[in-house]
Amino acid sequence: MLLSATAFAQDLSNTQQLDTVMLGTKVPIARENSGKVITKITQEQLATAGGISVAALINEVSGIEINGSRSNDGQNLGYYVRGGRNRQVVIMVDGVQLNDPSQIANDYDLRLVPTETIESIEILKGASSVLYGSGAGTAVISITTKKASKKKISATFTSVVGTNRAADTDKDYDFEEVTNYVGVNGTLGNFFYDLTFGNRYVNGLSATAAAEGEDELESDIFNRFNARALVGYNFKDHIQYSQFVSASRFKADFDNFDYTDAENQSITEEIKTGGHFHWKYDKGIFVFNDAFTWIEREITSDFPARYDTKAYTLDTYMTYEFGSGITALAGLNHNSSSFESFSVPFGGTSFEQNIDNDVAEFTIYDPYASVTYVSSFGLDVSAGARLNIHSDYGNHVVYNVNPSYRINVGASQVKLLASYSTAYITPSLFQLHDPLYGNIDLQPEENATIEGGVEYTMGKGFRASVLYFNRDENNFVDFINIDPENFVFQYQNTAEGYTASGIEVELVKQFGTKVNLTANYTNTQADERFALRIPEHKANARLGYKFSEKLNVGLAYQYNSDREDVFFNNTTFESETVTLESYGLLGFNAGLNVSRNLKLFMSLNNILDEDYEEVYRFETQGRNIRGGFTLTF
Repeated sequence: MLLSATAFAQDLSNTQQLDTVMLGTKVPIARENSGKVITKITQEQLATAGGISVAALINEVSGIEINGSRSNDGQNLGYYVRGGRNRQVVIMVDGVQLNDPSQIANDYDLRLVPTETIESIEILKGASSVLYGSGAGTAVISITTKKASKKKISATFTSVVGTNRAADTDKDYDFEEVTNYVGVNGTLGNFFYDLTFGNRYVNGLSATAAAEGEDELESDIFNRFNARALVGYNFKDHIQYSQFVSASRFKADFDNFDYTDAENQSITEEIKTGGHFHWKYDKGIFVFNDAFTWIEREITSDFPARYDTKAYTLDTYMTYEFGSGITALAGLNHNSSSFESFSVPFGGTSFEQNIDNDVAEFTIYDPYASVTYVSSFGLDVSAGARLNIHSDYGNHVVYNVNPSYRINVGASQVKLLASYSTAYITPSLFQLHDPLYGNIDLQPEENATIEGGVEYTMGKGFRASVLYFNRDENNFVDFINIDPENFVFQYQNTAEGYTASGIEVELVKQFGTKVNLTANYTNTQADERFALRIPEHKANARLGYKFSEKLNVGLAYQYNSDREDVFFNNTTFESETVTLESYGLLGFNAGLNVSRNLKLFMSLNNILDEDYEEVYRFETQGRNIRGGFTLTF
């Protein structure tokens, strides 16, 4: 699904041009002084993206392909960034890295995050293990939730309805997608609070697609509930503390792996609590963020299973400005994770434990430090190092160097960018301890990323950038058939190295006060063996028109080139490679500010009803219409 939001028609300064960035350094610096190209999805975009998933929003960023974001809502998501995989992407919410120890890749499921609760999303690509720890091999996705209103009480209601049909079908345009959200928040003196509740229900699409000539399969339902309560206190103007607790639950139907219809279901429940402490002093800041997460997942199918996980993460750091453009940062990151799993043995009728959380557990303590230098003559440098202390793998050092140089010519600026970063990705608990496929002899993946590029900016109306990246990876963890005759698979480190490289091009142009254009193109060159579902060529373009202060419209187009996928042939009992054809998706959106309190929005996705595949034999979204409103008091 292509992002459909009236943000396409928002002012350029509110979309791609960031005045201040922090993600690349954890130190607030002017965007012109950053040696990284950081993408931000703003509140203007999010406010009119009702019903759009977080994954679909992020899927329009250059260098990123989130496989499954255009399919059935219950489809598992693949985070393919610069030729990488899920385990190489760090997902953060309000400054805390989140993970799910029971997942194959230890990754956090973006389906748990409702779009309506988000203030902004920042995305940093490239190896970033120095600041964000193990797993930050290809990208960091940082989500910031909405802040409490300055009024004593404020309320927001959002409701969205839409169709959810596959392409090239005779199915009617029934409204089978419903999203509702309510938030109440405010500030009473120094005390502030935020209460939210949301539900998303989607029907209409089957998980897998029927073969040609077969009857359509039954649709598979996705149903999510989420709630959060946050309270906090401002101590004068420079110290703030808050604590939250949240609960999420979703059910996702799915079909059999042989592409036959089934009443399988995955139920995921999450409880999370944590806090945020921020102290701003004369020469810097001190920050402490933490989160406890409990996740339970139960699979109902021919192979029933249950997973119970626990994870605790904290990240604390302080900065100090020495003057002359030098800011130092020192921090400590900690993560402890464990999980246990249960399955029903062949011929049995009840769950039996097969992984104990006393065995499937690890702890990490990571001290880290960095220095940011902003000169008066154009040179800006960020550099740092982290010591990873892992309970299973001992000590390991990662580091980065990120210089940039600014050349100002009148109102224009040319910025030369470069970086060298290393990353360290430890195997997941599932890859180590799963009774069928686990391998306790796995070694961590290591990779190094080189980036180089140029960015040209002319005022606030034009920006263009070209960036080259090359990532070398060793000890890649792969799923290998170690006994082809008996179909025995296991996770193993590959002996040969793995390289991914590519080019990312971005363009932003404002035409007067009415029209703006944003576009990006990504070319990804990955070793053939590891390029499954990753398009070599991907492009996005958005054209927005502002009719008035109240009415915005936009057109968006996304192109994905041919990709290869692998499926298991139940007739030949062999894995076979298939080519998924290229496709292009055209979308339209409109937004109307009826009053200060009421906003209406609508979108029409996949206007041409393009028939395409993200995953072989899995159903994807065709032409669909969505509409809704946001009411604020």
